[in-house]
Amino acid sequence: MKVRVIAAVLAALFAVVGAVLVSGYVQAADARAFEGTETQEILVVETAVAAETPVDELSKHLRKQTLPASAVVEDAVVDLKEYEGRVTSVALQPGEQVLGSRLVTLNSLQELGRVAVPKELQEVTIQVGADRVVGGQVKAGDFVGVFASFEKGPGDRPATELVFHRVLVTSVQGAPVAAEASEEESAADAPPVPEGAMLVTLAQDGADSEKTVFAAEFGTIWLSKQPEDAKWNDDGATMEDFFK
Repeated sequence: MKVRVIAAVLAALFAVVGAVLVSGYVQAADARAFEGTETQEILVVETAVAAETPVDELSKHLRKQTLPASAVVEDAVVDLKEYEGRVTSVALQPGEQVLGSRLVTLNSLQELGRVAVPKELQEVTIQVGADRVVGGQVKAGDFVGVFASFEKGPGDRPATELVFHRVLVTSVQGAPVAAEASEEESAADAPPVPEGAMLVTLAQDGADSEKTVFAAEFGTIWLSKQPEDAKWNDDGATMEDFFK
């Protein structure tokens, strides 16, 4: 029994030593191969990466590799810090060099007339008339205030309140346009919009989107265009307040 144990230990030891020697030989061979050759260290994909993966999650899928400068693609990435806030435009496969042209802003991947949804938010669409959306002059990328009105508010009286401030608009359908859109810009494949109405999609968290849906279901909604320096009143308005 002892002889078997000793043999097993020696076999494992020889395997480790062999691996180290092979690794050392390979590294030495690589060094000899690159001797006298201009080299560059770049980032290479080690495990598959899905499209739209944020750059800040890429590191675990990559490794650094030294290659002859002649084999390095022109826009090969050396440091991910230069691409903070971007995402992969396509899926990346193991072995390929990471290219700067494949690290893009999320908005650039969106359809015409759309902007990206901020992380951890979701989209909710409401249908409103153009007169309730600054005459229809709201577009994707704008920030709006959301007003909710109910026939029976607190005290069973009509009430209106500006419930949400600076909500990002991610998409607008049915907005009036000054000129006829080109074929490329037409929304032929978009869902039909009722005549005279607009479909405005907002980016909100779960709690806020619930309230927006509630207001659309049981009350009415108005949207204001809200610049960054806009001032607002959080007190709301009732019939009693109106005639003070």
